[in-house]
Amino acid sequence: MPFAITRRDTGKVVGTTRLWKIDRSNRTLEIGNTWLGQSAQRTSVNTETKFLLLTHAFEVMNMVRVQFMTDELNEKSRAAILRIGAREEGIIRHERIMSDVRKRNSVIYSIVDLEWPKVKVLLQSKIECC
Repeated sequence: MPFAITRRDTGKVVGTTRLWKIDRSNRTLEIGNTWLGQSAQRTSVNTETKFLLLTHAFEVMNMVRVQFMTDELNEKSRAAILRIGAREEGIIRHERIMSDVRKRNSVIYSIVDLEWPKVKVLLQSKIECC
């Protein structure tokens, strides 16, 4: 399920993201393939986007687990995932081969349904403050 990310104040498209790897029988999915333009990085745009996606996943789709995955070397992405309240679970070694032939290790994070109420409050407070 791809989404365009737009700024509420200008209507300008500043990125994309998607819900994918949707497994309805196990009620899990992944939020990923997120890209934000430089003007939206380190702003509340990503936090609000993740809040909306997580709300939809847990409260509309009734998911029990939402996961995130990023390159072990992508420190900005790793920090952003932790800031939204996800927990690091581990590293999947040589998860994919990159175009430069590097064997990528991927870090996996998740939020589960029992954690969602606290994460929701955390995200709401971050959105309200900024």
